[in-house]
Amino acid sequence: MIVVGWTRVGALTAAVAALLVAGCGGGGETEAVREPVLRVLFVGNSLTDTNDLPATVSDIAERAGAGRLETEVVAPGGVSLEDHWTATGARERLEGGEWDVVVLQQGPSSLPQSRAHLVRWAGRWADLAREHGVRPALLTVWPEAERATSLPDVIASYAAAARASGALLLPAGEAWQAAWARDPELSLHGADGLHPSELGTGLAALVVYAGLTGTEPEALAGIDLPGVDEETAALLRDAAAQALGS
Repeated sequence: MIVVGWTRVGALTAAVAALLVAGCGGGGETEAVREPVLRVLFVGNSLTDTNDLPATVSDIAERAGAGRLETEVVAPGGVSLEDHWTATGARERLEGGEWDVVVLQQGPSSLPQSRAHLVRWAGRWADLAREHGVRPALLTVWPEAERATSLPDVIASYAAAARASGALLLPAGEAWQAAWARDPELSLHGADGLHPSELGTGLAALVVYAGLTGTEPEALAGIDLPGVDEETAALLRDAAAQALGS
């Protein structure tokens, strides 16, 4: 496993630099530089699984050309982080793999009781991850369309859980909010009003990739998202940058 620096800035960039140094052998010879790899375990539910968010993030990494991002996902429908701890095998997968990051999410968790639940279980997962040398990250999600007004509460819940657990925050839900502020007609939800559309998954993937690697979203101009025209893609990059504080 390649060990990288875990400030939010420059994970894959740091790996590239380390590999360049490691590739310099004796006698003036230089070994072939290996491609940097970031190994990410996604632990969530159908909000991650729909449209295959991990594969979308990997595709962005490939197109960006800064290194390879390998992913695995444990995301059965409707489960919480507590369910993952006790029943899905995700805990054993974390403990048994060589991961750099684990990206965690559950449902919107906008109500006070569900916020407390998220804070508690995010903390347990984050502690376990660090025990195994893995960086914990929390992926902010979104409420169903009919409860869209609760999005600020969802954002606050995930921010509180990230602070309490010391996890990296990947604020996809906040990027959705920023995108809707620019264009309220954007179809980020899919037909069922809960799961993301391909556009919604694409925006979440931009946030995840940029957040994990320290890449400015604006630097991803020219990397196509499926079915997204350049004007909309620019809007998504701006929204991702705003959510990440770039």
